[in-house]
Parts: sequence; C-alpha cells; structure tokens
Amino acid sequence: MPGKIAEVNPLLASIDDVVIDENGRFKYILCKVYQDGNKKESKMIVRGTKQAEFHADIYDHLDAFLEEIGVTCECVGGGKIEHDSLAKTINVFGQSQGYGKADHSITVRLLKEKFPDYHCVTWCDD
Repeated sequence: MPGKIAEVNPLLASIDDVVIDENGRFKYILCKVYQDGNKKESKMIVRGTKQAEFHADIYDHLDAFLEEIGVTCECVGGGKIEHDSLAKTINVFGQSQGYGKADHSITVRLLKEKFPDYHCVTWCDD
C-alpha cells in the first residue's frame, strides 16, 4: 500500500503522517520521506497550512526540519484542503503550479487515518 511502511525505521515512524491546520481553506503538499537514500523504506506525509502563500513555502519549512534529523523529503504534488473541524469534514482538491497535482486519493487515505471520527473526507479533481 503506497505511503505505508513496516514500522522498522523508528526515525520515519516518529514523523507525523499528517500535520494540517484545524480549520479553513489552505494549500497542502504530499511528500515522500526516506532516510539515507533508501527510497524503498519510505512513507508519504501530508502538510498544509494557511500561513503558506505558496506550496513551496510549506516544502521549504518541512525540508529544513527533516534535513536536521537526517531525513530526505521529495514533494510529489500539492493541492488545497478545506477543513472544518466542527463539522468534521475535509475536502481535498486542486493542484500546485510548482509541484503539480498530488495523488489526492493517497492524501485522503492518510487524512482518514488521522481523523477516523470524521464523517466526510473526500477529494475531487477540479
């Protein structure tokens, strides 16, 4: 299953799969992370925030953090997220001009794992 690792690498396991803002409409990126050039032992992560003007802003912040702990990060695409934590809904859509469209189905799978009590986590190609 893409984005899942056997929890053998404690460093990768320690990285949150999803970190997004609690509410609002914002840009997000989907990234593949791995250690020591070993792309076979990797996982996918989602990052999104209203604070970012560009998808690259999210990536730059994430990459700097991961580099400090010895993890490589590759952005595989981006889009937008509309998150309503009160209504327990998330909608994933759109694309990044710089990174292209993320595979929203992977993003939604990770979001559903992070927010199992949400009743509506969807994606669309617009």
